[in-house]
Amino acid sequence: METKKLFYKSKKDIKTAATILKDGGIVAIPTETVYGLAASAFNEDAIKAVFTAKGRPQDNPLIVHISAFRQIKQIAASFPKSAKKCAKKFWPGPLTIILPKKDSLNTTVTAGLDSVAIRMPSDKTARKIISKSCPLAAPSANLSGSPSPTSAQHVIDDLSGKIDAIVVGEDCKVGVESTVISLLGEHPTLLRPGGVTVGMLKKVLPDLVIDPAVENELKTDQKVLSPGLKYKHYSPKTQVILVEASSKDFVDFLNLKTGESVAALCFSEEKANVKIPAISYGSESDDSEKAKELFLKLREIDSLGVQTVFAHAPKKEGIGLAVYNRLIRAAAFKVIKL
Repeated sequence: METKKLFYKSKKDIKTAATILKDGGIVAIPTETVYGLAASAFNEDAIKAVFTAKGRPQDNPLIVHISAFRQIKQIAASFPKSAKKCAKKFWPGPLTIILPKKDSLNTTVTAGLDSVAIRMPSDKTARKIISKSCPLAAPSANLSGSPSPTSAQHVIDDLSGKIDAIVVGEDCKVGVESTVISLLGEHPTLLRPGGVTVGMLKKVLPDLVIDPAVENELKTDQKVLSPGLKYKHYSPKTQVILVEASSKDFVDFLNLKTGESVAALCFSEEKANVKIPAISYGSESDDSEKAKELFLKLREIDSLGVQTVFAHAPKKEGIGLAVYNRLIRAAAFKVIKL
């Protein structure tokens, strides 16, 4: 399959992308979080093609992306007051809300669940494409399990020849996938942290609780309500081990590893003091920078040609919780606490 390159500043190319999607094709599109691999949320064959192109497990639900509030009634069975409050505050933006699904919505999108995940991206190109086509089911536009794509080149590297088209846009501004909350239970529940932080959410949902799966591995028989929970995710080919430590202890630990086939994913302030190959992914004090750089740097790790990379864990607060969540999954829950 030849993958067409379309460009986000071209009105003609945006129209072409929308036409491909309406005709049942699959197109990678930019969003503010990561690039998404989009298909019509109402076309079962197109959705199955997304799973095939990514190599994605069929029991991993997709997020439906909308461009206007009126589209919610096509997807969700209800839109409660709590959802309206969140949408008013955070949409368009990097927040996904899980609600009861409309009976007519294809269960391939929801991985057989009675719930559906919905978000309205803030990226203007994404919303233009949705408005000219239809609500789009879109996981990240990468091979399943590998670091998510935050640039068009990442998508090309992973999926060229496997999808109909890619809309080449700017690099993603947030850099990690959307925050996911469920409004199905007694209390609103955070399932996946992202650019909309716990602190921000609690101003709207004071009774918000954090699901244990944010920091811990799911049980094998546990149902997956949100993408990014059940499987090893975001991983380079190199083994990743997460290290929770002070900067001094982290650097001292690494400098005992000289001569071994190891490298470091560290804070920028630490790089000069590390005696093994090292890649920095942002300042210790700037979690937004670490979020934006994380997947790019995880992809760079494989170029070092080492067996293992030790990644310095960020603090689990603000958007740092989202970075920690992605790293612990990239490490398949291998953690060293110093």
